[in-house]
Order: sequence, then structure tokens, then C-alpha cells
Amino acid sequence: MMGIELLHVESVVECRVVERLNRFVVLVERNGLEKAHINNTGSLRGVLVKGRTGYCIPRARGKTSYRLIAVECPGYPRAALIDTQLQMRGFEISVENNYLPWLRGCKVAKRNPRVGSSLLDYLLDCNNQRVYVEIKSATLRLPGDKASYPEPASPRGRRHVEELTRLVEQGARALLVFIAGIPGAKGFKINTAADPLLPLLLEKAIKAGVAVKAVSMTYRPRGAVMILENPDLVIDP
Repeated sequence: MMGIELLHVESVVECRVVERLNRFVVLVERNGLEKAHINNTGSLRGVLVKGRTGYCIPRARGKTSYRLIAVECPGYPRAALIDTQLQMRGFEISVENNYLPWLRGCKVAKRNPRVGSSLLDYLLDCNNQRVYVEIKSATLRLPGDKASYPEPASPRGRRHVEELTRLVEQGARALLVFIAGIPGAKGFKINTAADPLLPLLLEKAIKAGVAVKAVSMTYRPRGAVMILENPDLVIDP
């Protein structure tokens, strides 16, 4: 398992997961009990497990002492990358360096373009064509080592898919990218059990012309490096 080194993460320290207190705060052990911020609002089931080694970045401001960016996955040399900010930065680096074969020649033209009632993640310039992009974090592991989204149901995710569909129906280009944060991902699959409506919206979006892709990015503790494991994961229907 090689992959492409994307980014060295500065000032990472080890901690131990104790429990999730709410959507944005995890209790960790690091020279005593400390609170760590997380920016991934998914349930992170199977990842935020008590006793597992976590990887934290110290915070200078806010009510929490650390930001939890990754968590070990027993049996894998790399950790699950749960931090959405780092996932986004990894996507930008991958675009800038042409690491994604399906986005060669593209560059980030704008972050957070407003579309309808939503803010999407990116507007790309791809050979003088505008492409709207929405990124979703997939940290749930399904049987067969398939990364999955959402967890739990995501009204916001549905709205974004609908916005992308409207864009292509109006003549624009749009792309939905799932970033699998779990190591060893062999593919991606929508979690129909969590949100039965999302697959229907996604099917409509694909028929309309929305492109859907999946990549895997993980964290390697040795060297504190983000890794692009697979730039083009297979997507299960």
C-alpha cells in the first residue's frame, strides 16, 4: 500500500479516545482528561471507539484544548482521517497537482460558491469550463471494506444533491466527490439503511448528468502525513 503523500501535518500528538460528548466535542486522555474538537458531524460509528489511539492537534483558542484529526484502525498501518478540513485541503492539493485523473487540467477558481440556498464547496476551472463541486466525508466501513455515506440521514446532503441536479439541468457541470477516510477502502457505497431517500436523489442526479466520484485519503502516523490511497475508488450501484 503506497499512495501519494499529500501533506505533512504539524504538531500532532497522540491521545486516547474516551467518549464523544456531543457532535463537536470528544473527551480524550492526554496528560489527564481533555476536550478535543471534531469538525466531522457524522456519527463516526466504528471509528470513535473508546480506548483507541487518536491523533490530535493543539488548539490555541476555543473551549477545547485539541482538535482530533484521525483515529487508529486496528489491523491497518494507517489511521482513519476524520477531519473534514484536512480532507478538503487534501482534495485541493490533489487538484493542484493533477493527482486525480478525472480532474486533470483543473484548478480551484472559488471556494464556497453560493448556489440557490446552499453554499457548495468549490467552483473549479477545468479548461475554461466551470465545474461545481460538493465534497462529502465517508468514514463508515461496510462489509467488504466499502466506505459509506451518510451516517446518519443527512437533509443537508440531500439538499446539496438537489442543487447539483438543478445546476446540470440549467446547463452547468457538477461533480459530487466522496472522500473515504478509512484505511484499506476497496470501494464506496451509499448507506441506504441510514437514508433511503438519498439514493433516489443520487440516481436522478446521475441521470441528469452529475458526475460522482470517490477517493480515499488516510493519515499515516509515521511522519504525520496525509496519504491519497486511491484517486478513483470503485462506486457500487
